[in-house]
This record gives sequence, C-alpha cells and structure tokens, in this order.
Amino acid sequence: MASGTRQSGSKGISRRSLLKGAATVAGAAIGSDAIRGFPTIWAQNIKDVVLHHAGPPVTAIPAIAEQASKDLGFTVQMQASENADLLNRFLSQSSAIDCADISLTYMRYLIGRNILQAIPLAKFKHWDETIPLFTKGEYPDGRKIVQQGITPTMILYATDATGQKATNGTPTDYITGIPTVTNGDTLGIRPDLVGRKVDSWADVLSPDFKGRTAIQDNPTIGIIDVAMAMEARGDLKYGNKGNMTKAEIDKTVDTMLATKRAGQFRSFWTSFDQSVNLMASGEVVIQSMWSPAVAAVRSRGIACTFQPLKEGYRGWGYTLGVMKHVDGLKLDCFHEYMNWYTAGFPGSFIAREGYYSAQPDTARKYLAPAEAAYWFDGKAAETDILSPFGKVMEKAGNVRDGGTLWQRLGNIAVWNSVMDEDRYLTRRWNEFITS
Repeated sequence: MASGTRQSGSKGISRRSLLKGAATVAGAAIGSDAIRGFPTIWAQNIKDVVLHHAGPPVTAIPAIAEQASKDLGFTVQMQASENADLLNRFLSQSSAIDCADISLTYMRYLIGRNILQAIPLAKFKHWDETIPLFTKGEYPDGRKIVQQGITPTMILYATDATGQKATNGTPTDYITGIPTVTNGDTLGIRPDLVGRKVDSWADVLSPDFKGRTAIQDNPTIGIIDVAMAMEARGDLKYGNKGNMTKAEIDKTVDTMLATKRAGQFRSFWTSFDQSVNLMASGEVVIQSMWSPAVAAVRSRGIACTFQPLKEGYRGWGYTLGVMKHVDGLKLDCFHEYMNWYTAGFPGSFIAREGYYSAQPDTARKYLAPAEAAYWFDGKAAETDILSPFGKVMEKAGNVRDGGTLWQRLGNIAVWNSVMDEDRYLTRRWNEFITS
C-alpha cells in the first residue's frame, strides 16, 4: 500500500521507497539530486529494525502490525496488556517499548518522568486531517468541547522538544503523541433482557436491574460512570465530574458502598473478555462497556446495544507516543510508522470495532462505501456489516447505535481523567472494591 508516502523533489521519489530500497540503492544514490534533503536513513539497512509497539488489546492488534511490517520494510511487533498492567509497563519497563498507545489519562502519569519524547509537528503528515477535538479543542462547527475531565488539548501540546511538560492547551510545534483513536463511551445493555426502555445513566443504579449490573474496576473511569448516574438521578450536582473534590469523592463512594451492600452489582470487570462474557452469558444486562466489547457480543449472534443516553457520553482518546530512548534510525522508522498508522489502514480496522480514527477521512479510504456510511454517517447498512475479523456483526438494514460520528462525539459530557485527588480516590475506590 502506498498510503502515507511523502514525495520530495521534482523526480517524485518517496521517502518510503527509499526506506525499503535503502540497502540496494545506497551506492547509486550517493550524490543524486533525487535524494537531496533526506536524512541518512536512506543509506542504511532498515530490514533489521524492530519497533516494539505496546497498547491495550483493542488497539495493539497483530493484524495491524503485520500490515505495517509488509508496507514499511521493517518489523512492527505488537505487545498487548490490560489497563493497570500497561501503565506499569510504561512506568517501569519503558526501555523495552519503543512506541505505545497511550490514553490521554495515562499521559498525565507519564509526562515529566523522562519516559516519552515530544514529536515535532513538522514530522507528522496528517495533522490537518486530524479532528479538531484534538487539535483545537472544538467541534467542526466551532463549538468548544466541555471542560470536564482531561480534554485532548490539555495534554497534547508539549512546551518543547523534550516533551516533559504539557502546555494545557496552548499550541506549539511539538506534541506529546500523535492522535489516533477516540470515542464516546456509554452503557452496554441486553435489549432482549432489560425489559424496559433504558435512556439514562441513572439506570445503571436502578433497582430494576439489581444483581444484574456491572461497572469497570478502574477508579479513574468507574467513578465517573457512577457520577454520571448519580447526577442523572439528582443525587449530586458536580462541579467537575472529571476532577472531583474530596467531598464529592466521599459522597460518590459512600453511595456506591450502600448500593453494593444492597446487591446492585453482579461484578466489577477488569478486562475486555470479562465484560464480553458477562453480557453474552446474560449474567449482566446493563454495564459499563467498550464499543469493541459490544461488537464482540454481537458477533456471537447475541443482541447487545451500545446505548445512547440522554445525558451524553464519557469521552476518551488515545495517542501514539514514542519512548525517550528511541533515536537515530529507529526514530526515523517511528516517524514513518506514525504516518502510516494515521493514513487509513489502522483507522479502518478500529472503525470496524466501533471506534473512531482521529483521522476519519483517511480511514474512509480503506472502507467499502457501505461500511463508511454505516460507521461514520449513521445510515442503514446496505449490506451485512462485518467485524475486523470477518464475522457478521450487523445485518443489512440496521443503523449504528448513536447515529453519526458527530452525533456521538458532539455529545460528550465528560472526559476520562486523572483527578487532582487521584491518590485519595484510589484509596476510597479500593475500599469500595474490597468491601
């Protein structure tokens, strides 16, 4: 595939073609006007370069690495870890990782620890195709995004090339990571088992679903889902659900403890597979859920809805960051990889999971028209819609939960967050889980 290729000079030779043919053409190319201006990577052998890419299972997908390796001429290896394990790897084993899928919230833990380096915007080909949620903190129509939780621009721009400090929104020539994946999360439900309409976050705490509810065992996400429910039913009006005061944390966790003692929760899941099995088995009929988990349940032929809720969605985003130790030839390869990664193939792959590429227009190029119309435009499926692995997920005629891309992303009520009182929250959350 030729996507993501840069052109240089009047002779139209691409940097990628130079990369892939470097060992062969080095002798003939020395002194040639055709390669003037390229870094020394053209004269080196890249076939032995290996980029170790770490991330969560829903994005660190071997099929993406295989395609990248085929297209780029060097090897990309994916390493998947769940949540807390992934963060621990970033903090304690960063030397064994070259680049990583890093959530906006995890950036808050990593920036300033000499783990990451900044990425020059001049190296990133697809910045202008990146959605303005990331680049400007606004929607395509100019509306500003809600300032609850960690919004993309709060963490994206680095003050300088070291990447050790974010600007909290002021644009610069350096970014902490390349925007890659985003979505607005909500509750997953079993429409065949809930027995009534579900349209509010408050329903996750409703006695109607006693013993058949689950939430994610992650303090930075789980408490926001509960806060959405508590605010929806009028328990508490938060100043900022993504950055609670100690009093707000106490009120929320105390309510969770009482709700748990009353038998509301069937489980607290920590992994993708757990959430899928809880819903597919029918043990749980309403829970915090990820879009690919809903897709996985549907691919088994089981009804499952990523339910739109009137209060809006909990937003999040991922970036592709590069570790501080990466330099020289490997860093040049990373720059090639990040431009390949945002050129469409990975974006189309994760679109079929129900996520959105931060560069949706490039992803469209790798989707059939019927797929793009279903995933991005909210139109009824003209054909059966397949998962990334070829399983039928939606029958022709169905419409995606939540409508168009901007109907979903345009209704984000709060963003995932690491709160100022994160340590206090973690202590209270552990009290809740172990009670």
